Amino acid sequence: MAEYHLYDVARSLTLAAADAALAAGRAADLLPLTVAVLDAGGHTVVLKREDGCGIARAGIATGKAAAALGMGIPTRTIRDRLADRPAFQAQIAAATDGRFVGVPGGVLILNADGRAIGAVGISGDASDRDEYAAIAEGIEKVTPTECENFFAAAGYDQD
Repeated sequence: MAEYHLYDVARSLTLAAADAALAAGRAADLLPLTVAVLDAGGHTVVLKREDGCGIARAGIATGKAAAALGMGIPTRTIRDRLADRPAFQAQIAAATDGRFVGVPGGVLILNADGRAIGAVGISGDASDRDEYAAIAEGIEKVTPTECENFFAAAGYDQD
């Protein structure tokens, strides 16, 4: 039998991201959460659901992460920008086979060069609280405020 060698695949995201987000939720006394971490290709790195968190939350958390990754901006920014365009939001959801949940709780994860290497999505409490856990978990990411500041500095109309 021929010898072969398996090369270690570089990992840019770790399982610790989910644990840190859940810890932030526990520290803030949020309702039970589900966290999804996706890599840059949209593949699930980890999905964790706390006891007592509804079963629909896994799809919602994944949809929030996928929406942020797919559009390249946090889901709060998506919600704000598409608030008066519900038909467009519905078409995006259809085009992505339902992997698009454009409400707060999905943020991009950045590497040291500022490039998106994945996204985290959280569901279980109110969307604003989900977003808090996603941002509080300690990974370098794009927050909604940073996103809006970028577009403002580039001269884009925010309306």
